Formats: sequence, C-alpha cells, structure tokens
Amino acid sequence: MDQYFVEEALMSMTSHIIFIIITWKVLQAVNLDAFFRKGRIFEIRVLMILITIAIATSVSNFFLDLIRWSSSISYLF
Repeated sequence: MDQYFVEEALMSMTSHIIFIIITWKVLQAVNLDAFFRKGRIFEIRVLMILITIAIATSVSNFFLDLIRWSSSISYLF
C-alpha cells in the first residue's frame, strides 16, 4: 500500500514540474509590459510566476485525474 502512495506522489510532483516548465516557456512569449507601468519588472515577474503555477497546476491535475479515471475503467468490466 505504501508503494502506491510513493508512486502517485512521484508522478504528481513530476507532472507538476513538467507542466510548470512548459507553461513558463509558453508565457515567455506573452508581452505583459503593456499592462504595467514602466519600471515594474519585479511585479511583472511575480505575476508571471503566479500565473504559471496556477495554469500548470490546473493542467497537471487534469492529466493526473485523466490517468486515474482511465485506470479505474477496468473495474467497470
């Protein structure tokens, strides 16, 4: 039973980190300078980090749920 929780934890952490990296790379293409006053680089970076974490966590949770649901389908038959 403990092995299952360890595997699930590792898969979840790996998934979150991968999606954070992908989301960060994608958000680098977005120009947020137009929405902020000049010289607010720190605030832009903090916002980018928070947006990255929010989007990546949501997408990662979706894929993790999809994997869990697809493995549970076998109990249907």
